[in-house]
Amino acid sequence: MTEGKFANIIIDISHEKVDRPFQYKIPPDLQGRLEAGSCVMVPFGTCNRLRQGYVVEITDKAEYAIEKLKEINSILNDSVSVEADAVKLAAWMKRTYGSTMIAALKTVLPARQVMKPKEKKKITRLMTKEEVTSLLGECIRKNQSAKARLLSQLAAEPVLPYELVTRKLNISAATLRSLQGAGVLSVETESYYRNPVKIETGPEVRNRLSEEQKRISDKVLADYDKGIQGTYLIHGITGSGKTEVYLALIEGMVARGKQCIMLIPEIALTYQTLLRFYKRFGDRVSVMNSTLSAGEKYDQCERAKRGEIDVIIGPRSALFVPFPNLGMIVMDEEHEGSYKSESMPKYHARETAGFLAKIKKASLVLGSATPSLEAYSRAKSGEYELFTLNRRLTGGTLPSVDIIDLREELKNGNRSIFSQKLQELMEERLAKKEQIILFLNRRGYAGFVSCRSCGHVMKCPHCDVSLSQHLGGKMVCHYCGYETRQPDKCPVCSSPYILGFKAGTQQIEEQIHKRFKGARVLRMDADTTRKKESYQEILSAFSEEKADILLGTQMIVKGHDFPGVTLVGILAADLSLNDSDHRCAERTFQLLTQAAGRAGRGERPGEVVIQTYRPDHYSIIKAAAQDYESFYEEEIAYRELAGYPPASHMMAVLIAAKEERAGKELAGEIGAVLKELSEGMEGKDAVQIIGPASASVSKINDIYRFVIYCKHRDYNRLVQCKDRIESFLNETIHKEQSVQFDFDPMDSY
Repeated sequence: MTEGKFANIIIDISHEKVDRPFQYKIPPDLQGRLEAGSCVMVPFGTCNRLRQGYVVEITDKAEYAIEKLKEINSILNDSVSVEADAVKLAAWMKRTYGSTMIAALKTVLPARQVMKPKEKKKITRLMTKEEVTSLLGECIRKNQSAKARLLSQLAAEPVLPYELVTRKLNISAATLRSLQGAGVLSVETESYYRNPVKIETGPEVRNRLSEEQKRISDKVLADYDKGIQGTYLIHGITGSGKTEVYLALIEGMVARGKQCIMLIPEIALTYQTLLRFYKRFGDRVSVMNSTLSAGEKYDQCERAKRGEIDVIIGPRSALFVPFPNLGMIVMDEEHEGSYKSESMPKYHARETAGFLAKIKKASLVLGSATPSLEAYSRAKSGEYELFTLNRRLTGGTLPSVDIIDLREELKNGNRSIFSQKLQELMEERLAKKEQIILFLNRRGYAGFVSCRSCGHVMKCPHCDVSLSQHLGGKMVCHYCGYETRQPDKCPVCSSPYILGFKAGTQQIEEQIHKRFKGARVLRMDADTTRKKESYQEILSAFSEEKADILLGTQMIVKGHDFPGVTLVGILAADLSLNDSDHRCAERTFQLLTQAAGRAGRGERPGEVVIQTYRPDHYSIIKAAAQDYESFYEEEIAYRELAGYPPASHMMAVLIAAKEERAGKELAGEIGAVLKELSEGMEGKDAVQIIGPASASVSKINDIYRFVIYCKHRDYNRLVQCKDRIESFLNETIHKEQSVQFDFDPMDSY
């Protein structure tokens, strides 16, 4: 419990739009008994009617004259409300990631605005069939054609949909009122929930769990029954059946009367995942994602609160669906960057799910073929329990992999985006009517500068990250601000071919049609997936083998299961190595491993072609061998040496300002505050401060951006730095500038 004299309280969160907290005095008998999330009764409004509220903050600072503040009436100790847990979670997010309480509350309350329920009407016959037939004859004699049309239908069917009657039969409201008044029929209205799941399924084909899979599900569920709500990491190679384990675990939880959250990284994965879950759990499963309307979101939250949903599936926002009886959170592909929020508070779903599981006394299961270094290092240290799945369910082997050196292709006169080997294999697969996936690793594209002859990438001499190409021939480091001119010749081989990479899926699609006449191509990228149902349409079409080639960016290589695919081509595999941040090797390894895992998932063996300018890079070699363990050992050694997460923690402080000079001044002031704080810490406690410097994109919409990085092994030291900056900002006025915090950022600024 938190000591303090005043409490800031949100009133009636579940029914009112979140607006602002109201401050109350804490009476002496309640001091030391309250904490963020406590449910209380308070006098509210001019009539001082007692209303339920939730404590969002306890403080010693009065925001108004003390004599004007009302006093908290009582604590509702027996309240186990989803709103109270949401407030606890929001308070933790504010403290852990840095943001306003209102921003945190808006994040954890996905459906704040009460929406009117959808209604449907039906027309019910009140008379017998014989009475209606008699009345029908009378209407025909009197030439009452509208009444005759309706009575004819009612004689055949005792209940009719309202829309059918008014639209198809063209019956007016006046005619209905006349027949209703005569006791012929009744018009009934019933409310129903908006259901975003529009899916047709056949019967489920259940796979028997392997010994490895059963061992995992038995252990997690047995732990839960013993009151052990742990965090588990399932490291399973692609195609090893992690989803079957998730289904078994969730089925076990549902049998125990619990509700479950199934997190997936991309909306693109929802359809295939939903199909498997819907076959198992029917309409007790639903979705929550950004494509839903406000009404659909609200209705799913209401269904969850009432216990009408057992499983919710979706990206990170699904974490905040208000389940009163949560038993398990499953986080598939936990390594994915999309689990990190890009807006305040910049929370990571993995840590947030961990705290939510703690509040709810639920289990947390993480899964990936390529776990994040953060998760794997915690599993290594014993913080998480590690399980491994080492063989494919189909009994097939992992695909064979060829690494093609694009420098050699260039020397041999091949200027095409397709290597000679890939062209030959594509022709062979098309002739056999087998399917192909072509993955363009666009991440980092056109941001870095490299030599097309030897593959050398221009790097910062101080930070070991690639320099980014800027206008005017400049190359800039987005970590320390180092600048230099773009050379005319490669400093390694003296080649004049120094360029930024430029390629897109649309251009590649055109090249496919030129090179492979008659090939049926589906393209999946940001341009082709703008419509609400477009992900589902493209994936379904490819699954039904209505296309020979699926071409796309990262969204096509994550979690999809296409048994007909026997060839995967990875174009320009090393592009993500050229991101100007410390995660580029990890990201490259993950993408290539996931992409390679799409091949050979059926009965026929698969083959993968990785095209790269850097065939000797350890992330590419280890991905080709599907050797996560040795990649982890090499990468963690680099992180330890450089002091990057997870070896150390990192906080980015982003300063934005309308005027460049004002932003630079504030960045300097914050830098000075941080250096003063760090100097007051002795030895190992000192925080490493890097910057301030201009952000990688130094101006967006006429807003100038600056960044400062802080590094320390202890996360709480960085929270201290965040608190000190917030305190400094509260003491000074900065109307035209804003400051944001990002802990362990997924990208450089």
